[in-house]
Amino acid sequence: MKKNIYLIILPLCFLILFNGKKYDEAVTKRLALTINLCLEGQDCGNSTMESQSMTTVPMEVEKVQLSQGSEHTIKMLNSGDGGQMIFEPAVIKVSKGDTVHFKATDMSHNSATIDGMMPSGAAAWAGQMNADISITLDTEGVYVYQCDPHVMMAMIGVIQVGEAVNINEVKAAASDLKSTFVMNSERIDDYLNQL
Repeated sequence: MKKNIYLIILPLCFLILFNGKKYDEAVTKRLALTINLCLEGQDCGNSTMESQSMTTVPMEVEKVQLSQGSEHTIKMLNSGDGGQMIFEPAVIKVSKGDTVHFKATDMSHNSATIDGMMPSGAAAWAGQMNADISITLDTEGVYVYQCDPHVMMAMIGVIQVGEAVNINEVKAAASDLKSTFVMNSERIDDYLNQL
């Protein structure tokens, strides 16, 4: 009888704890198709996997396209298509001089720049908790921003304005930022790879 209860309760707990779509996406991101590759003239019979050539085919990362218009909206969310504690969209490309509106869709969030993860000479911003904020981006480059109370959960976002002139500096700073995350540590790399 106890086994039958566990067979019902465990899958139910699993579904509750792991948002199905989020879990599926996390698994898909971590999986790569591993294939045995035998070139002409090689023995591809029953030899061990160690002796065969192994090739990993990485999953392609979909690149973000330039967002249309001069006004863009980013929602601050507890949960969305990209997981828990996210900005949506998490990665956007805009033109120099465009305005981005951060909307406090869910409570207890803000948007603030991260030192060392924005173009040199660009104006920093720090929105108030539970409040919308609009910023005009006049300096070209990559901006990484955060929700102050949820940064340890990797609640971050990326905006590319014009050309990614500072991408190398941002990528170098990303490893330090990533070390502060208690969950979603791959998020910063995933986002930067979309540029």
